[in-house]
Amino acid sequence: MDKSWMHSDRRSKAYELGVEAFLNFAVENLLTSTHIHCPCVKCVNLKLFGVGITRDHVYFNGIDQSYKNWTFHGEPWEATTNASRNVEEDDGHSRYSFVSEEIDMDDNDFGDFGSDPYEFANVIGDGDQPVYPGCRKYTKLSALVKLYNLKAKYGMSDVCFTELLILQGDLLPEGNTIPTSMYEAKKTLCASGLSYEKMHACPNDCILYRKEYEDSTNCPTCGISRWKEGKDSILKEGVPAKVVWYFPPIPRFKRMFQSHETAKSLTWHAARKSIDGQMSHPADSPSWKLLDDKWPKFGNEPRNLRLALSSDGFNPHSSLSSRYSCWPVILVTYNLPPWLCMKRKFMMLTLLISGPKQPGNDIDVYLEPLIDDLKSLWVGIRGVYDAHNGEYFTLRAALMWTINDFPTNGNLSGCVVKGYKACPICGDDTPSHRLKNGHKICYIGHRKWLPINHPYRRQRAAFNGKPEYGIPPEPLTGEEVLHMVENGDRVCWKKKSIFFDLEYWKYLPVRHALDVMHIEKNVCDSIIGTLLEIPGKNKDGIAARLDLLNMGVKTDLQPEYGERRTRLPPGPWNLSRAEKREVCNSFYGMKVPEGYSSNIKNLVSLQDSRLLGLKSHDCHTLMQQLLPVAIRSVLEKPARYAITRLCFFFNAICAKTVDVSKLDKLEEDVVVTLCLLEKYFPPSFFDIMVHLVVHLVREVRLCGPVYFRWIDPFERYMKVLKGYVQNRTRPEGCIAERYIAEEAVEFCTQHLSDVSTVGVPSSQKMGVSKPLSGCTVSVVDQDLLNQAHLYVLENTEEVLPYIEQHMIHIKTAYPKFRKRTKWL
Repeated sequence: MDKSWMHSDRRSKAYELGVEAFLNFAVENLLTSTHIHCPCVKCVNLKLFGVGITRDHVYFNGIDQSYKNWTFHGEPWEATTNASRNVEEDDGHSRYSFVSEEIDMDDNDFGDFGSDPYEFANVIGDGDQPVYPGCRKYTKLSALVKLYNLKAKYGMSDVCFTELLILQGDLLPEGNTIPTSMYEAKKTLCASGLSYEKMHACPNDCILYRKEYEDSTNCPTCGISRWKEGKDSILKEGVPAKVVWYFPPIPRFKRMFQSHETAKSLTWHAARKSIDGQMSHPADSPSWKLLDDKWPKFGNEPRNLRLALSSDGFNPHSSLSSRYSCWPVILVTYNLPPWLCMKRKFMMLTLLISGPKQPGNDIDVYLEPLIDDLKSLWVGIRGVYDAHNGEYFTLRAALMWTINDFPTNGNLSGCVVKGYKACPICGDDTPSHRLKNGHKICYIGHRKWLPINHPYRRQRAAFNGKPEYGIPPEPLTGEEVLHMVENGDRVCWKKKSIFFDLEYWKYLPVRHALDVMHIEKNVCDSIIGTLLEIPGKNKDGIAARLDLLNMGVKTDLQPEYGERRTRLPPGPWNLSRAEKREVCNSFYGMKVPEGYSSNIKNLVSLQDSRLLGLKSHDCHTLMQQLLPVAIRSVLEKPARYAITRLCFFFNAICAKTVDVSKLDKLEEDVVVTLCLLEKYFPPSFFDIMVHLVVHLVREVRLCGPVYFRWIDPFERYMKVLKGYVQNRTRPEGCIAERYIAEEAVEFCTQHLSDVSTVGVPSSQKMGVSKPLSGCTVSVVDQDLLNQAHLYVLENTEEVLPYIEQHMIHIKTAYPKFRKRTKWL
């Protein structure tokens, strides 16, 4: 048919004739005039209306001009995908136009509703009915989504929600379509095809009963039965001994592109303007660019996804004495803008490993289905619909790294994380030393990272009694690690990681990222515990002093044995009782803005001069800002200087934007800081977490800003998952059901207006309506206002190019003043 009328003026006769011809064509081919897909720019074939309403929509809103093949109105479908990309500018925004070519597609390419966006309206069925006769504001679907949204956002129980539905039904007029039970509401919302797979597993973590073991009744490795024995075996075929919940990620990635706004955000990284020498997103990092350079076909398509994986265990029960631990595996997408990619809405639960014990090194067994899907995503998933560009394309994805605490890092990577070779980057050359009296391994010897002519290398008495002539170890590449584990050279490696089954994994420079949050927390606990002599966290003691004596350093600090007690001479790290009290009083009197941290006052015990109950964010606040203030007048200058330098390092490394030109200086400074700590602190202070600080700048250089790779947002998400548990005997089942229900709500809200999502918090209002108590209002003169305005402009990234151009202009206009920097 002639479709040129779609681009005509809606007031023209050609447009009127075209609309009538289109409607006649749809009625003749669909053999119905009751409900057809509305192709206007707002409905984009997602809603079903009668012919009259569809005609009004097409006139009032205009027809979707990207709907060139009328597949939902009777025309045969032609599969297309993009072969090349061109960037155009339209009204100041970047848009992508694609040159299409025909591809072959199987029937399985549209196996779920995420791949075909127009089936959503058919699945919901009567969702477009008004919530009661005569209601124009809400349909059955939109009302139910809003109600369920409240349930998901505020953790309403199923019983409470059922009672609310019954009350709503009684309040509304007769003939309303509000469901009368939680069961009916869930049937409506989960009709969109969102689901999960329950897989049986060996209780000893040997296998998953899938593929060739699908029909097995006993584990082929340990021989244990697949079924649980005892009174719980009430079903005919028995109750499985262990169940794992798997949430396939591929349909969820397809649904992300089905949303117009989300699909647009997924190409944000390609449309943004980056500043040379600055890293504010993983897209600026060498790891991202390596994928682009080594696989150009993958890099040239901005819609291909870059992923990160995180896994950690949590206790789903309220009782802290319970040792039950279930393990979620979560994916995040780095294509999104920084303000979205780590939010709850875009954290994708893919696997839920049931307890009661953690999987440990056998976690690879449970990751098998996810790795299979990641392999498929690397090859490409055809027939994914992009709602922003109005076309189908082939979706690919790559996993860039994993984000875990240090023990889990060892479980996923297969690396040893304790002992003489505990550092996964140094490997065989880890600088370790066993303490004879402390019976622990310390990690000292950071002088080898200093320049070869640095004076600290020649100092003996201040360190371990020996000069240092070594060089820093070279980090192992993925290819070298794979060669070692495949050839049986497993001194530092416990196993071959399942991630090496991914074709690209061995080429990545950073595969398992170090978690800065846990490193910072452990270092903070060690410093606070040593300064305040907190039992269990103090790194000083008789054994530590004897180890100093065995090493031949700081012999003046050896224990002095008396008849009744042993006296320890004060070291550079020791505080007197009055100084401890002064430090605690400093913390006790500190006030910070609301929301900045927890109330520091509640963490201080003035009676015994301690800090108790420090959480990870409290340690982050202490190391970033508060600790240097508290110790500035009580500790000896050399030790205070070393601690303050370490605090400044963590402050600099956690910046939202990284200046690449300053990373070399930052790396030199942190090595000097660790050497200063070695001079003034006992060897027992240097556990593996302190040593890992020396490698943090390397990962920033390769991967970008730290806040994209720490586990903070995932720890917060654990609390959300824990809040899903209502039945304490079936915690994983509660989490799986409520996660799917919330995901269904999110999926439905993409097709409805004026419905807020659960996973993205609403922005806070700027400013306050009335002054705070105790404040005074002052009038700012114009000169001071101009100074503030100029200061903001000079520190805004968007203005920097204009400042540089202005400086070039000034130097050109006044050549004789070119060397007078102050005048310029």
